[in-house]
Amino acid sequence: MFDWLQNFADWLIYSVFAIPANSRLGESLNFFVFDTLKIFILLFIITTIMGIVNAYFPVEKIRNYLSRNKLYGLEYIFASSFGVITPFCSCSSVPLFIGFVKGGIPLGITFTYLITAPLVNEVAIAIFAGAFGFKVTALYVITGIVLGIIGGFTLGKLKLEKHLTPWVQNIITNAHTEEALEVEHISLKKRFPGILKEALNIVKNVSIYIIVGIAIGGAMHGFLPTGFFEHYINKGQWYAVPLAVIMGVPMYSNAAGVIPVIQVLVAKGVPLGTAIAFMMGVIGLSLPEAMLLKKVMNWKLIAIYFGTIAFFMILSGYLFNIIL
Repeated sequence: MFDWLQNFADWLIYSVFAIPANSRLGESLNFFVFDTLKIFILLFIITTIMGIVNAYFPVEKIRNYLSRNKLYGLEYIFASSFGVITPFCSCSSVPLFIGFVKGGIPLGITFTYLITAPLVNEVAIAIFAGAFGFKVTALYVITGIVLGIIGGFTLGKLKLEKHLTPWVQNIITNAHTEEALEVEHISLKKRFPGILKEALNIVKNVSIYIIVGIAIGGAMHGFLPTGFFEHYINKGQWYAVPLAVIMGVPMYSNAAGVIPVIQVLVAKGVPLGTAIAFMMGVIGLSLPEAMLLKKVMNWKLIAIYFGTIAFFMILSGYLFNIIL
C-alpha cells in the first residue's frame, strides 16, 4: 500500500542526500521520512473518516445503550474485535481513540480498542502464521484479544476521565454540534468542508508529537543493534520477560516490521514467550505513541495506561513460555 512512499524515502535519502543505504544514519533517516509521511497520511484519512462517522452514526444512542444496559462484557469484545480488523500501528490508532472519546464511547471500551489494534490485525496474523504456524498464531490472537478486553475493563473501572487533557475535554464539550447536524439531516456535501477542516486541525495539533516521537523511534531503529537485546533476554532468567517488555518500548515499529526480528530471536534461542513479550512492548507501548497520547492524556494517565498494559504483557509472556 505504501510502496510508493518507501520508494520516495529511498530516493530522497539514498540518492538526493547520497547517504549510504547500509549506514545507521541512512536507516534512521529513511525510517523517519517514511513513517512520518505515512503517519500524517493515515492520520488525516482516519480523522476524516471518523468525522464522517461521527456526523452520521448515532454514537449518542450507542453511548446511552452501553451505559444503561448490562451487556456482560460484550461491549469490550466488540471493541477488541474492531481492533483486530483495523491494521493500524499504535500511533495510527490514536486518531480513532480521539474519535471514540469524542463520540461519547466509555473510556474503558476505547482503551480496549487502543490496546488491541496494534497488537492483533490481519497483517500480523498472516506474518505470524508464516513464521510460527497456525497453533501459535491462534494462541497469540486469543491472547491479544483477551489482553485488550481485560486491560480496557481494568482501566475503565479506575474512572480516569478526569485525566484527559483540556483539549479533549473541549472536544467532548463541543461534540453537540455534530448531534445538531444529524438532527437537521444536512447532506454530506455540505458537511464535508467542516469535516475536512476539523481533521486538519487535529493533524495540526498533534503534528509536533508525531515528529518528535518518530524522530526518537528512528534514532532507536538505526543506532540500537539487535544483538544488544539478544544479550539480555536470551538467558531465561525470571526477569527476562519483564525486561523484554521494557526494552521493547523504545523500539518503535509495527507488527510487520518486528515479527521477522522475533523469528530471528527465537531461532537464536530466546524463549518464544519472552520474544513475544518483547514484540508486544515494541508495537503496543512505543515512545511515539506516548508522545501522541500526551495530546489527549496527562502524564499520570499515560503512566497508568502503560503500566497496566505492561503488566498484562508480562503475564502473557510467562503464559507463552509455560504453554510452549
